[in-house]
Amino acid sequence: MALIFLVLSAIVFIYFLQKQLGPRYKKRLPPGPKGLPIFGHFHLLGKNPHRDLHRLARKHGPIMALRLGFVPTVVVSSPAAAELVLKTHDVVFASRPTNEAAVYIAYDQRDLAFGPYGPFWRDMRKLCTLKLLSNQKISQFQHMRRAEVGLLVTSLKRAAERREAVDLSSRVAELSGDMNFLMVFGKKYSTMEEKGFKDVIRESMEIVGKFNLADYFPYIGVLNLQGLHGKLKRLRKTFDGILEEIIDDHVKMKRQKEHTADIVDTMMEIMESGQAGFEFDRRHVKAVLLDMIIAGMDTSSIALEWAMSELMKHTAVMKKLQQELELVVGLDQMVEESHLDKLEYLDCVIKEAMRLHPVAPLLVPHESMEDCEIQGFYIPKKSRVIVNVWAIGRDPDVWANPDSFTPERFVGSEIDLRGRHFELLPFGSGRRGCPGLQLGLTVVKLVLAQLVHCFDWKLPDRMKATEVDMAENFGLVTARAMPLVVVPTFRLRLY
Repeated sequence: MALIFLVLSAIVFIYFLQKQLGPRYKKRLPPGPKGLPIFGHFHLLGKNPHRDLHRLARKHGPIMALRLGFVPTVVVSSPAAAELVLKTHDVVFASRPTNEAAVYIAYDQRDLAFGPYGPFWRDMRKLCTLKLLSNQKISQFQHMRRAEVGLLVTSLKRAAERREAVDLSSRVAELSGDMNFLMVFGKKYSTMEEKGFKDVIRESMEIVGKFNLADYFPYIGVLNLQGLHGKLKRLRKTFDGILEEIIDDHVKMKRQKEHTADIVDTMMEIMESGQAGFEFDRRHVKAVLLDMIIAGMDTSSIALEWAMSELMKHTAVMKKLQQELELVVGLDQMVEESHLDKLEYLDCVIKEAMRLHPVAPLLVPHESMEDCEIQGFYIPKKSRVIVNVWAIGRDPDVWANPDSFTPERFVGSEIDLRGRHFELLPFGSGRRGCPGLQLGLTVVKLVLAQLVHCFDWKLPDRMKATEVDMAENFGLVTARAMPLVVVPTFRLRLY
């Protein structure tokens, strides 16, 4: 009790000290709800903050001011406001706020996702875009993707023969993990269990997505009130040990010419040859590897989960997509990546699923590097800026019947998923847009097309389409709260 009293006293003292010595804004700040002393607006956020922020924005406007602890925060909830932040004033808002979890785990934020903006970050992004995520590099792993998707289809076909219900959520998560790990490490995710890698990744994603007092009350971070410091140090040590072992194994195998080149090999070649042209050592290699693992682990599988969930609720859309696949691909073969550009309705289905269910409903926060004015509102330096992609995707001023799943709205539309149209931003936009967009889209399109083409799907236990549970589990990425369980029936004439 004495410690709690001491901590609360310190927080109150710091709060009033900031009120007296902190900046006093004479310019017009964005509107927002009334907050509490010290805690600000945390009390207005529940288990699904993207929905809470959307509700508040409908009342206070698409550029809304909040205070989270001691951190001034601006929430952006319309395409026009997002364009101002992510395009017009992109340079001003291109940085990231300090994130204690990323400081520990991502080698002092030497990664792309959480790294602060500056010359080093620009060089790193250019390197990753050209060397690791180029179209040429993505094509290099096409045969691997084909083989892994084939294994999934085979396992589902066996379940169909036994008329079994399958947990499709876990199946696509395992597929996504295996493809990601094969590309990065040359090993399947499912084979890394003995190293404890799977558990440490799950725990890291949980902690990174967790509310951390130190990020919002920086003066009391040293007190470690939540006990996160010990966990983060342990995760950092575990991650570092595993990654060092993997890198050493790759160096050894490369000398012996025992395996096909993967992302680890590419990055080690860049480091050893000095191709980077800037400081680039093992810490940077490991930080980027962590980005690729964590960013690629759940994003594709969650997008597939939501798309299949909507198709199970809307059987007419499922049938229409199957008809397109029969016309373009035929029932005597499986879908190949060469078919994807011809599948226009598939593209519409994926856009609509990502509009309603963006994997990251709140983009990773931006931070203003200088004072700025947008739409007449003053945004002070060091403000945290949150883009509510979920709210933008359901804006009734932009979308007719915004809560309905209607892929036809994209037929003939120029709106794409690449961040050029601010009505639809599942991958972000601007300097901080997702560099793995092309790879992610390729995986989602290929797997969804294959699942719909190869199988008819039914809900188990005579469940009705209207009974599909669409509850969310908010986090760094937002998945279904309950797994999607369905019954497949094989429909091709292959064998």
